[in-house]
Amino acid sequence: MANWLDPARSASADDAGPAVAAPQEAPVKKRRLAWLRPPAISEDGRMTLVDHFRELRYRVIMIVVLILIGMAVTAFFYNDLYEFLLRPYLRAVQELNRSRPDQQVMVVNAGVAAPMTLAIKIVAIAGTVVSSPFWLYQIWAFIVPGLLAKERRWTLGFIGAGVPLFLSGVALGYWVLPKGLVVLLGFTPQNSPVANMVEMVPFLTFMIQIMLVFGVAFLLPVVIVALDFAGVITGAQLAAVRSYSIVGIFIFAAVASPSTDPISMLALAVPMSVLYVVAEIICRVNDRRRAGRLAAAEAAEVESGTGTAGD
Repeated sequence: MANWLDPARSASADDAGPAVAAPQEAPVKKRRLAWLRPPAISEDGRMTLVDHFRELRYRVIMIVVLILIGMAVTAFFYNDLYEFLLRPYLRAVQELNRSRPDQQVMVVNAGVAAPMTLAIKIVAIAGTVVSSPFWLYQIWAFIVPGLLAKERRWTLGFIGAGVPLFLSGVALGYWVLPKGLVVLLGFTPQNSPVANMVEMVPFLTFMIQIMLVFGVAFLLPVVIVALDFAGVITGAQLAAVRSYSIVGIFIFAAVASPSTDPISMLALAVPMSVLYVVAEIICRVNDRRRAGRLAAAEAAEVESGTGTAGD
């Protein structure tokens, strides 16, 4: 009908002969919630810049969701968490009362919204800690496509060593906290009519700062060994600056410790110094292995060159 109405189209159709139907492309099936899913990675592992941003968006959303799930789970144990976080303060008060029975110390929630704020903070911190293996995997999954097979093994080893060290530092900070509180609260003169009132929300922030400082500080050997594996530093260089590094560690402990008391400083500086020496030993062993591999490779090249020349 259309060809009869258009003579030019009819003539061109007659000249062309019988029409051949053009192959139709299969419609692209869109996935549900595709914008929330990571982009497909090609066989060679290459991704465009837009795909990298899509991947980053997906990982960030997954991390937030995992932390929210962890918060929902830990909310059922809020009373136990509240008692756990208050225990260092109670131990500090008991120890302080032995030497100063007349000194008054009390913990308070200042403000109407303070209990709710405290509950949200406690649940958020606990949810982040509980869900840490899952969101750490999301970070690992985002980084791993750009790493070589050897680098992936190194990264897994560093994560496997870093997590226990970080948790050990956090546990040490939790154990040292009461001793630091005793020192700080002890600055109030004995038999003074002034009572020490500790607000829970600032106390929780103070407590988290101490545990995080200790946890991050215990990652020092992981960083040092990683730099040695990357060829940035050597064990001999670490030995040459060992005394200066230990002095720097004590200065860092004095500045980074929020409690500013000598007990917390020593509790942080002494383990860091020991971990520095351990990292130096590991770097020296790795340097010897690396030198041995290089010597064996050079010897193999010399033998291969000699054999070729002899033939």
